[in-house]
Amino acid sequence: MWSSGVAVVIPCHKVTKHILPLLECIGPLVDRIYCVDDCCPDGSGDLVERACGDPRVVVVRNAVNLGVGGAVMHGYERAIADGATVMVKLDGDGQMDPSLIDVFVAPILAGDADYTKGNRFFDLRGISAMPLLRRIGNLGLSFMAKASTGYWDVFDPTNGYTAIHAAIARRLPLEAISKRYFFESDILFRLNVMRAKVVDIPMDSRYADEVSGLKVSKIIGEFLAKHMRNACKRVIYNYYLRDLNMASIELLVGLPMLVFGALFGFFHWLHAAEEGLFTPLGTIMLAALPMMLGLQLLLAFLSHETSAMPRHALHPLLTRYPSGALPPVA
Repeated sequence: MWSSGVAVVIPCHKVTKHILPLLECIGPLVDRIYCVDDCCPDGSGDLVERACGDPRVVVVRNAVNLGVGGAVMHGYERAIADGATVMVKLDGDGQMDPSLIDVFVAPILAGDADYTKGNRFFDLRGISAMPLLRRIGNLGLSFMAKASTGYWDVFDPTNGYTAIHAAIARRLPLEAISKRYFFESDILFRLNVMRAKVVDIPMDSRYADEVSGLKVSKIIGEFLAKHMRNACKRVIYNYYLRDLNMASIELLVGLPMLVFGALFGFFHWLHAAEEGLFTPLGTIMLAALPMMLGLQLLLAFLSHETSAMPRHALHPLLTRYPSGALPPVA
């Protein structure tokens, strides 16, 4: 029986050292805990079934390894099918403090947010506890994610400590969301297209002897390509397919002007340098004017972008409709 409607989803892959102590720390607010054994070679699911006596714990098994994103989506599907109201995602390696579950869930249950996520950069004093490479990588990824997701007021996009309302998760294309480490940013992109409200929750991370599978040097290129793809898709969805406003025109006019001015100026500068000639003043103005105007229009577009983020939670409206009455977001 559900009382609070809160479920916890824990992807389990090579976490046999940390999973049992983590389960012991999950408080009474949580009605059900889904440990998703992502084809773990160490038998995480078997360990939980054998050694954990908590009746709230349910082991969900993946026949093949789907990656952390795929495991979380499987857990979401199971929790939604069982009637959960809010799903909290915890990592199984002990980095996330279970005592914060109440803090992550409260804004959603109060109708003030659709999705909450941790932010390890809120308290500048606590950043020093984060390994230097991870700190630099997360800062870089955060700036890329702001452009691709449209949530300019949130930070730390790769933070996996999250909570989501079931009415919002039900409309996400769970099968299309990235299955690996990009899934947190991919969810944010799709939430923005849906116009869901996202709230950052200040938190500290705990770094002990766990080994992170996220290597910044290996994923930076992949993340950059995916962020660029999502940024283009989001802009097209939000500014040209679903709406058309002054920001749409500013981008449509400003970007070509800036590109034209830069290419025109570079071509004539290169030609003058090869010929040993001075570039005529008129040619300089033909390059500088569209660049300045284009830059001004792009700044106006960015001003609209940073002020047009979702301000109201969406799930109170969605819960008024019967299940399946509204189509999922593409």
